[in-house]
Amino acid sequence: MSDLTRDSAGVRVWDPLVRLTHWGIALAVLVNGVLLRDGDIVHIWIGYGALALLLLRLLWGFIGTESARFSAFPPNLRGALAHLRSMIAGRHSRYRSHNPLGALMVYALWATLLVVATTGALMQSDPFPQETHQERYEQVEHERGGESEAGEAIEEVHEAAANLLLLLAALHVIGAFAESRLSGQNLITAMITGRRS
Repeated sequence: MSDLTRDSAGVRVWDPLVRLTHWGIALAVLVNGVLLRDGDIVHIWIGYGALALLLLRLLWGFIGTESARFSAFPPNLRGALAHLRSMIAGRHSRYRSHNPLGALMVYALWATLLVVATTGALMQSDPFPQETHQERYEQVEHERGGESEAGEAIEEVHEAAANLLLLLAALHVIGAFAESRLSGQNLITAMITGRRS
């Protein structure tokens, strides 16, 4: 039975797990990318939390509700470009899940977050740290006489991917507002309530 049922409140599109992982990851990226200092112990644990939410969402992409599955929004560059042209021309098409342009953004966000989380985990010598990265970094610097080239490369990739993630998140928000204005549906509200009009 389809999960895209309509009632007086609209069409149910996004199930609770999709909304939980979406807003949980968004909050983690915002807090870690904007509010916390790199290497803080809280930064590290929030990063692990974001990775856990992402892995849960990826699993849900295989076994979840209809609109949550990868099959509902396959990556399609040609479709994304066509959707972008339609937006510029002021036309709008409805999709049961993410539109093709939104789907590409979702995959880009997830891939970038995986890089950020993986490199962040690689920077930790202890998987369950009790002290900050900065404290360990200073200790390693003292013991080794400097950070290894591999360690520096991982840290640079982590920082570059984190900055890219913030840029993509900003574009994602802009795109959601633009799509909402064009379609006449508030996509932000839909991701909160799970329903579209």
